[in-house]
Amino acid sequence: MIGIRENIMGSRENFLRAAKFQHPQWIPAEVHINSASWNLYRKDMEKVALKFPEYFPYVSEGWRDYEHFTFPPAYRKNEKFRDNWGCVWETAEDGIEGVVTEFPLEDWENLRNWRIPDIETLDDRGLRDWAQTAANMHAARERGELVCGRLPHGFLFLRMTYLRGFENALCDMAMDDENFVGLFERLVKYNEALVRRYLNIGVDAVYFPEDLGMQDGPFFSPAMFEKWFVPAYARLLKPCREAGVLTHFHSDGKTLDILEAQIRAGVDIVNPQDLVNGIDELARCIKGHACIDLDIDRQTVLPYGTPKEIDELIEEEVKKLGSKEGGLMMIAGIYPPTPPENVEALCKALRKYREYWT
Repeated sequence: MIGIRENIMGSRENFLRAAKFQHPQWIPAEVHINSASWNLYRKDMEKVALKFPEYFPYVSEGWRDYEHFTFPPAYRKNEKFRDNWGCVWETAEDGIEGVVTEFPLEDWENLRNWRIPDIETLDDRGLRDWAQTAANMHAARERGELVCGRLPHGFLFLRMTYLRGFENALCDMAMDDENFVGLFERLVKYNEALVRRYLNIGVDAVYFPEDLGMQDGPFFSPAMFEKWFVPAYARLLKPCREAGVLTHFHSDGKTLDILEAQIRAGVDIVNPQDLVNGIDELARCIKGHACIDLDIDRQTVLPYGTPKEIDELIEEEVKKLGSKEGGLMMIAGIYPPTPPENVEALCKALRKYREYWT
């Protein structure tokens, strides 16, 4: 899988300056409208997107056939999908990624006949073509775009839950299960190979997407995080740092207790959610220690707030987490039931405050 992150104003340099605290010209920002939202609001959402080409450069009038759009595997309602790891996914709503409902290693007896997908020919859900990936990345670089390698979402911790089931995986960690230890090491090596592939192609950043938090804290204690994941993440991040390539680490949920450990492991850009962690707490704990790619609230303010409340939220976040040196980016995921008028209010606020420090 490749990730070519669109630069909002066509400036790779501005992104790099923001990440490195080198006085960017504006705050980089992204707005991603989920396919379920496109499917729900269709032309009404399209009209909003057309007003903000800096956030939606791919949208043009009539760009999508809403009646006949084919959702990708694991995003199709009531359709089971088995991925290349042997996990079966199901979703109840078109456009929303499903959950794993059948775990190939729920019984450790299955481990003897189970195989990790061939990194040369298979990605998580389909075929892999490294030559085409490299060609796409080189072409993007020629166009002046920021080019990113991206590990699969849930590349380590979540992968264990996909393979074993959530409860089993946590119990395995607590009990130092020998099968778990061996499988965990195999997954780290698999991800190391992916990282080195991207570094050999030549990228500006490598993205490491996991989800490590619940509504009120991480899935595990900070001590458990230090034991299992800090050394593993450090192994994956080290070659990036040695190559001068930025590292970006995503996690949903309240992860405040383990954010500093992520930074110690070598993360350049952390991607925490705003309100569940607390804007003031994020400013106190990590501002200035790593670039913050802030995930804008999608639980209350964006779906249910007024345009004024959305504007006030963005203003507060920029003032408390940003600085003229940089270190702040913003990203918003749009999911049902967020209405088009709230997406418009968000985009207006991002425009309004993006040059606050300049």
